[in-house]
Amino acid sequence: MTRTILHCDMNNFYASVECMLNPALRGRPVAVCGDSEDRHGIVLAKNYEAKAYGIQTGEPVVGAKRKCPSLLCVPPHYDLYLDFSRRAKEIYDSFTDLVEPFGLDECWLDVTGSGRLFGSGEVIAHTIRERVKTELGVTISVGVSFNKVFAKLGSDMKKPDAVTLIPAASFREIVWGLPASDMLGVGRATARKLSPLGIHTIGDLAAYPCSCLRAKLGKCGEALWLMANGLDDAPVIPRDPDVPDKTVGHGITTRRDLLRAEEVWPVLLELAQEVGHRLLAYGKRATGVSVSVRDNRLVTRQWQRRLPYPSQSAFAIAKEAFDLFCQSYEWQCPIRSVTVRALGLASERLPYQTDLFTDTATLERRERLDRTVDALRQKYGDGIIRNAVLLNNPQMPAADVLHRVT
Repeated sequence: MTRTILHCDMNNFYASVECMLNPALRGRPVAVCGDSEDRHGIVLAKNYEAKAYGIQTGEPVVGAKRKCPSLLCVPPHYDLYLDFSRRAKEIYDSFTDLVEPFGLDECWLDVTGSGRLFGSGEVIAHTIRERVKTELGVTISVGVSFNKVFAKLGSDMKKPDAVTLIPAASFREIVWGLPASDMLGVGRATARKLSPLGIHTIGDLAAYPCSCLRAKLGKCGEALWLMANGLDDAPVIPRDPDVPDKTVGHGITTRRDLLRAEEVWPVLLELAQEVGHRLLAYGKRATGVSVSVRDNRLVTRQWQRRLPYPSQSAFAIAKEAFDLFCQSYEWQCPIRSVTVRALGLASERLPYQTDLFTDTATLERRERLDRTVDALRQKYGDGIIRNAVLLNNPQMPAADVLHRVT
C-alpha cells in the first residue's frame, strides 16, 4: 500500500513569530540575532525581506548590516517559539496520531489512514496550511509524497505558504534534476565526496551503482541510493518533542576567552546544572558524558566517555566532563565556547549495577542535594541559589542565554 506522508515546515519560523507579534516589523527586513555583547552576534533567522539582501542564517550581524543597513535585529524569544511549535503540533495531531517532530519548526505526518475522514493528502495539506495561518498567524510549506525524504524535499521546493505534491508515479521527473545537496542526508561534507564521482544531481545519485556507493561511503552510501530511487521506507515515529531520545546538552559562548582550566570548571558546573534539571524533568539518567570546546580560531574539539554509573547529578556530570576536558585539551589556543552533553539516556526507574567500591550513600546524598537545588530554582528562579564560583564571573553570559538548553 502506498503511503501518504506530509512534511510541514514553518516558514522562517523565528522571524515569522517575531513579525506576527510585532506589527511594526512587518514588511521590513528583520533578523533574529544573538547578543553581540555575549559574542552570539550571528543571524539565527531572517524574513524574506532580509533574505532579498543576501543575508544568510549563521553569518555575523556586522556583515548582515553591511548588506542591509536598514536591517532590524531582534533578540530571540525561545519560550514563544516553543509555544508556537506546540500549538502547530496540536493542529497536526487533529489529523493523525502519527506525527514525528524534526526540530521546532518541522514535522512529518503519516496521513495514510486519514483519507476517509479528511480527504486526500493534498487536501489535508491545504487544510493544515490554512489552519496554521488562521490560528497561529504564521505560514507553513507542506510537501506531500509517498515517503519522508520526498515529503521533506517537497516542502523545500515552494516557499512560503505552499503545498508541493511529489507522487510515486512521477517523482523521477520532479526530483531527479535537482541538486543532490537538496536531498535529506546530503550535507556539505557528503556533497564534497559525491562530486568527484560525477554525482551532482539526485538523478546522478540514483543512477550510480549501489555497490560502488556502499564501497565509497559505507552504509550511508547505500541509504542515499535507496532514498534517491524512492525506496526509503522509514516510518513516521511519533514522539514527544519535549523528551529527548538519547541526549540532552547545553552550550554557551563565554563573554571572554577562557585561558586556564580553572576558568573552565565553573562554566562546566553551571552548564551541568541545566543538563541535570532536564534529566530530572524527563525522568532520565545519563550513562555517558561529552564535552566539546571551540577555540578562538573557531576550531571545535569534542570528547566523550561513559560515566562510572548512570546519573542525574549535575555535579557528577560536571566532574566527569571536567576530568575528560583536562585529560584531552592541550591549551594551544584560548577557548571561546563550551558545551556539555549527557549521553545514553535511560529511564531513572531502571536498576543499575554498582561495584563493591562505590559509595552508594554518598551518591544518594548528592542526588538528593541536586533535587533540592533544582526544586528551589524551579520555585524561586535560577538566581535563588548558584555555585559560588559563578558570582560576578566576567566570563559568563547573561542569565537568559545561560539557561537555554539544547
